[in-house]
Amino acid sequence: MTVTATGTVVAVSRDEGHHFSKPTRESIRLLAGLGVEGDAHLGVTVQHRSRVARDPTQPNLRQVHLIHGELHDELRAAGYEVAPGELGENVTTRGIDLLGLPVGTRLRLGGEAVVEVTGLRNPCLQIDGFRSGLLSQVVGRDERGRVVRKGGIMGVVLTGGEVRPGDRVGVELPEGPHRRLERV
Repeated sequence: MTVTATGTVVAVSRDEGHHFSKPTRESIRLLAGLGVEGDAHLGVTVQHRSRVARDPTQPNLRQVHLIHGELHDELRAAGYEVAPGELGENVTTRGIDLLGLPVGTRLRLGGEAVVEVTGLRNPCLQIDGFRSGLLSQVVGRDERGRVVRKGGIMGVVLTGGEVRPGDRVGVELPEGPHRRLERV
């Protein structure tokens, strides 16, 4: 794989509890095979409460949640003031079309960390609990009637490391043929 694009880390967030929003931090540490150190979603198996209730032995394909800062701009233009971490993401980026990446893309965050993209975040009704009407801004339909999820992407940590605002994000696409992201 070769680096095909670069972007920037705008903010990093984590929360020890299962809260909707995550406070921003000066840095976060990614742990290989586990996720974000000190975050409620850290683990080899699923940590999201609804998924644990269904099957606690499922692999955790949602160790790291990334959102493109451009979504915050779009939401602001629609009248919703949303800051990094408030939609539950661990890493807010800028300059990368996260939603357009294929499954298996590797994101190099900072000097060491590598996250492999597993799929799309599936926005839920909690978003409307955070800001009324916001769900309709992050889930819609395209011209062919297909569901479009804009709430970010999920990934697993391949290589651990410290990630800070201002860090470079390198994008390494997998060998083709590419598979579109689906909800995980």
